Amino acid sequence: MGDFLVGILTPINNFVWGPVMLIMLVGTGLYLNVGLKFYPFRNWYNAYKCLWQGRKHQSEHGEISPWNALMTAIAADIGTGNIVGVATAIAIGGPGALFWMWMTALVGMMTKFCEVMLSVKYREKTPAGNWVGGAMYFIKNGLGPRWAWLATAFALFGACACIGTGAMVQSNAISGNLHSTFGIPTWAVALGLLVLGGMVLIGGVKRIASLSGRLVPFMAIFYIILCLIIIVMHIELVPSVFIWVVTDAFTPTAATGGFVGSSVMLAIRMGVARGVFSNEAGLGTAPIAHAASTAESPLVQASIGMLDVFIDTLIVCSMTGFVILVAVVTPDMLSSGMITYQGAAAGDPLWCSGLNGGTLSAIAFSSTLGAVGEIGVSISLMLFAFTTALGWCVYGERCVIYLFGDKAQKPFRVFYCLCMAIGAMVALDLVWLIADTCNALMALPNLLGILLLSPVLFKYVREETAKDGRFVC
Repeated sequence: MGDFLVGILTPINNFVWGPVMLIMLVGTGLYLNVGLKFYPFRNWYNAYKCLWQGRKHQSEHGEISPWNALMTAIAADIGTGNIVGVATAIAIGGPGALFWMWMTALVGMMTKFCEVMLSVKYREKTPAGNWVGGAMYFIKNGLGPRWAWLATAFALFGACACIGTGAMVQSNAISGNLHSTFGIPTWAVALGLLVLGGMVLIGGVKRIASLSGRLVPFMAIFYIILCLIIIVMHIELVPSVFIWVVTDAFTPTAATGGFVGSSVMLAIRMGVARGVFSNEAGLGTAPIAHAASTAESPLVQASIGMLDVFIDTLIVCSMTGFVILVAVVTPDMLSSGMITYQGAAAGDPLWCSGLNGGTLSAIAFSSTLGAVGEIGVSISLMLFAFTTALGWCVYGERCVIYLFGDKAQKPFRVFYCLCMAIGAMVALDLVWLIADTCNALMALPNLLGILLLSPVLFKYVREETAKDGRFVC
């Protein structure tokens, strides 16, 4: 049965994540940038000012501070894709894929800006006191009852995706990582996740946001420092690697060994796909967390919200990419016998071996820092995956509330915790395929809603900035 479903879903997944989806994601961002005259990029200072001031609650509307709303979204964004996903993009698309990840992030910042603004503008307060928002609410409240089916479709796909992407896949990554690095049995990891997850998730969005507000900055700084140590140790290679990334984006290295990226189109596709997978711009997930913010203005929270794309992709993903390129590109590592692999000649770049993303990342860190690098990247993967699971629980419960009301909130949290435990112990090929497909299907209603409401967006920003072109935090 499992093989039968995989056979059916695989071509569907390839289609929904194919060129049409990538063009929609990038095209929507470009359209919004032109329509708003690149407004967010002209107000960087105010965005960071609002973020700093957003550490405290600003109004009675919402449940969590603007800072914690961003940290919750980043918790869900920064996951295994920032380590394994970047390595996979480079392994398949070549170094130029990193450049296209940057370009996707710059475009995606505007998409995130707009979807957050709409989510806060059209959010609701439920009878139980939950402040809820996201694509399902701005479609329903902004476009009217005749579009309710589209909002329902988003919520259905979101609920399915969160169980797979958030609960089971992340816990499986934690389990596999702890077992391979430290030898911890999978059943013990499952039990630990059930207890830890329950302690946090049963407390709801406020407890998740509070923990994210403390844990996310720590884990991001820890990983960035780990990467910077390796980059500084190879600092003489950084300028040439940067130039290499840019030039390879337009003239990729010819295919050798196991390296299959031999065209500009493949570099673009891998860069865009992995960039979107990492920062989730256009998927419609992060705005669900931002809708619970106590920010007084949708424009303020939108400006804060777009920063998670910058932090996730332009900082964290870039760190991973440069670590891989400066640590494994040197031919002397191969000729000296430090690293050997089948199917590649001495002097070839390491990704020519056909290694998968996880192995490539592990070698990049351990080849320079030894056991410290291996343990450090394992800890980072564990923290990234755990916080991703927490953030996606917020997304899932908001989708369930939209579908079934407040009464479904607590049962969903319990079910989500159980799924985390199950995911740590079972193979998840089918679950991952279903979740990945639902992610793409979730993006379609979100992008359509943004495009249909873009005149409202453009008018709102013009009115809010009519006086001096800026806004007040």
